[in-house]
Amino acid sequence: MRRLLFIILALVAASGSAQQVGQNKSADAQDNFTLTMKVQLVVEAVVVKDKQGNAVQGLTAKDFVLTEDGVPQTIKFCEHQDLSASTQPLPVSKAGTEDIHIYKKLARTQIAPESVDNERYKSRRLLALYFDMSAMRPADQIRALTAAEQFLRTQMTSVDLVAIMRYNSASVDILQDFTGDRSKLLSIIETMIVGEGQDSAEDIDDAASADTGAAFGQDDSEFNVFNTDRQLSALETAARMLGQVQEKKSLIYFAGGLRLNGIDNQAQLHATVDAAIKAGVSFWPIDARGLVAQAPLGDATQGSQGNSGVYTGTAAAAVTSQFQISQDTLYALAGDTGGKALLDSNDLDRGIVNAQQAISDYYVIGYYTSNAERNGKFRHVRISLAQNAEAKLEYRQGYYADKEFAKFTTVDKERQLEDALMLDDPITELSIAMEIDHFQLNRAEYFVPIIVKIPGRELALAKRGGAEHTLIDFVGEIKDMSGGITVTNVRDNVNIKLSDATAAELAHRPIEYDTGFTLLPGKYMIKFLARDDETGRIGTYETTFTIPNLNKEDKRVAISSVVLSSQRVDQKQALYDTAKAKDREKEEAVNPLVQDGKKLVPSVTRVFNPSRDMFVYLQAYKPQAAGAPPAPGTTPAPAQPLLGFVSLYSNGTEVFKTPPIAVVPSSATRLGVTPLSFDVGLSTLAPGAYDCQVTVIDPSTSKGTFWRAPIMIAP
Repeated sequence: MRRLLFIILALVAASGSAQQVGQNKSADAQDNFTLTMKVQLVVEAVVVKDKQGNAVQGLTAKDFVLTEDGVPQTIKFCEHQDLSASTQPLPVSKAGTEDIHIYKKLARTQIAPESVDNERYKSRRLLALYFDMSAMRPADQIRALTAAEQFLRTQMTSVDLVAIMRYNSASVDILQDFTGDRSKLLSIIETMIVGEGQDSAEDIDDAASADTGAAFGQDDSEFNVFNTDRQLSALETAARMLGQVQEKKSLIYFAGGLRLNGIDNQAQLHATVDAAIKAGVSFWPIDARGLVAQAPLGDATQGSQGNSGVYTGTAAAAVTSQFQISQDTLYALAGDTGGKALLDSNDLDRGIVNAQQAISDYYVIGYYTSNAERNGKFRHVRISLAQNAEAKLEYRQGYYADKEFAKFTTVDKERQLEDALMLDDPITELSIAMEIDHFQLNRAEYFVPIIVKIPGRELALAKRGGAEHTLIDFVGEIKDMSGGITVTNVRDNVNIKLSDATAAELAHRPIEYDTGFTLLPGKYMIKFLARDDETGRIGTYETTFTIPNLNKEDKRVAISSVVLSSQRVDQKQALYDTAKAKDREKEEAVNPLVQDGKKLVPSVTRVFNPSRDMFVYLQAYKPQAAGAPPAPGTTPAPAQPLLGFVSLYSNGTEVFKTPPIAVVPSSATRLGVTPLSFDVGLSTLAPGAYDCQVTVIDPSTSKGTFWRAPIMIAP
C-alpha cells in the first residue's frame, strides 16, 4: 500500500477543486481613528435676467440675498459662468473623417471633479448623454445613437463638454467623462452594441397582452415594479455621479418610455427627483420611439390577445393607455427637475439641442446651511438681488435635507440597500469574510453553500423587550458571467437574540450567516451586502467563483470543496432567527454540512484554537460505470472503497498525518458520493502557520487528487 500511495502522489501534479474564501478588508488592516465633520454645502445655479430678458453680468456674492426657510445664509462663493461670449460652432464633421478607435477600457465609476489647479468646467456647458439600454428596443437604440451622432457631428459647439453614460439593467457605466474631443465621443457612440441590456424590458400583463397559450404563471406586473425601480434607481445613481461637479448639468435621457406601476414606484420616483435637484441636474428625456402610429391591437412584434377585450375595445384602449402612461413618467421627470421632454418626434437630436440652448449664462452660488438637522425635510430657498428688485431670477426653489439612518423609514432603508448593491466601489464600514463551497447534487446541479462572517465587535446592540438584540439585513445577488444575467438572489434579515451571558461575548466572537443556492456549472459573480440595522453601517463583498463540471473529470478523483471547521452546532441552539426560515429548512435538507441535526460551521478565516479539534469534510465522487446490468440471480460486484487522509506541513515538512480511512461510495446515486470526514487534534502542535493537505486515492483506477490550503493555529 505504501508503494502504491507513493506512485499515485508522484503522478498527481494539480490540486483539486478549491473553494473561494475572501474578505472585503485586509486581515491585517489597522483600525485608524477618523475625525468626522458634518457640514452640508448647498450649491445653487442662478440665472439672472433684466426686464428685457438679457443676462445680467458682473454680480458678486454681495449682490445676492439668500435665505433658507426664512433664515439668512452667508454665501461662501459666487462664480459667473458666461457661455455666450466664447460659443463658436464646431465645423461640421462628415462620416468617415474622424479617427475612430475602440477603447479597451470604456467604463468608469466616477465623474472627475474639478481641482483647485484645474477649473476644467468653468464657463463650459455640461451635457450628459444617458442611454437606458434596458428600456429601448433595438430599433429605438439605433435611433437614439444616430441622433447622438448627428448632434456631435453638426451641432456641438466649442464650449460643450459631453459625457456618455449607459445603463444596461446591471449597472450605470460612464463610458466617457466630460470632454470636448469629438473624435473620442464618436468612437464611443459608434462602438456601442445595439440590442444589449434588454433584460428588464417591460411585459405588461393586462387586456393588451398576447395570448401565449401557456399555463397560468406569475403576473408580469410584479416583476415590472422592480424593473421600473431599478431604472429610476439607475437614474438616481447617474445624478449623484454628476453631483461631483458644481456647475449646472443637463442629463439627456434616451429611453423607450418609462411606465410606473400605480403607486408602487412613487417612493423611488421621488428619491430620483430629489437626488437630481440636490445635484443640480436637470433631466431632458427623449422618447426614442419617435412618432408612433400603431395598430389598435398591437403590431406584428407580439401575438394576438385572444381574449374578449378584442371585441369590446378594452384591448385597444389598453394599448393606448400603456403608451401614454410610459410618456407621462418622462414628462414628470423633466418637469420636476427643470428640463423638457421630447415626445412624439422623429427629430431626436432636437431634444439634445433644447438642452444645449437652455444653458447660457448663470451664476454658481454656494453656502453652508446653518440648519444642522438631518431630518430629510424640505427646505425652502429664496434668492434675490439686493439692489435690483425687478430682475428675474431662475433657480431651484428648495431641496430635501439629508436624513440620518435613525430617521429612515422602511422605504428609505430598502432604497439604501438597492443603491449600495448597484455601486461599483465596495463599502467597508462592516468587515465581511465569505466562503463559497460546492457539492454535486446530480449530474447537472450543484448545491452552493455560502457562509458569511462578521466580527461581533462591529455590531451595535439595542434593548428590545428587555434583552440585548441586534438585527442584520442581508442582500445577495449572483450573476452568470457569460451573459451578465442575475440567476438567483437572496433577501433576508437576521434577528440575533442575546442573553446577558452571550451579549458580553459578542465583542470577542463573530456572527456567521449561511445560505445556499442550486447552480449549474459555470463562472459566476456574487455581490453580497450586510447592514447593521441599528447604525446603518454597511459592508459589501464581491468576487467571482467557478462551479466546475466534475462530470468531465477523468484524470483525477473528482472531489467537492473541502470544508475546514472547528465546531458543530445543534440546529435547535441557533443564535439567531431568520426571516426566511422555511426556505432555510429546504436548503438544509440538501446541505451536506447538516447531519443528524447538527451543522458543520466552516471556519471562514481558517484560524484554529489548539484546544479544539479541526474537522475536515469533503465529498469524493466515483460514478458508476455505464454498462449492461448484472445477470438475473447474480450479485453485482461491490464498489471499491476510496482512501483519504489529512496532512499538515510546516515550512515544507510534514509534521502531522491522520491514519488513512477507507470509505465505500454510496450506491444510492449514480454519482457514487463518498463522504470523507476527519477529526484532526491540534493540541500537540505549536502555534503558527501550516499547510493543510487532503489526499484522496482510488486504488482501483490508480487515480488520486489532493487539495491544499494554508491555516493558522492561534497561540
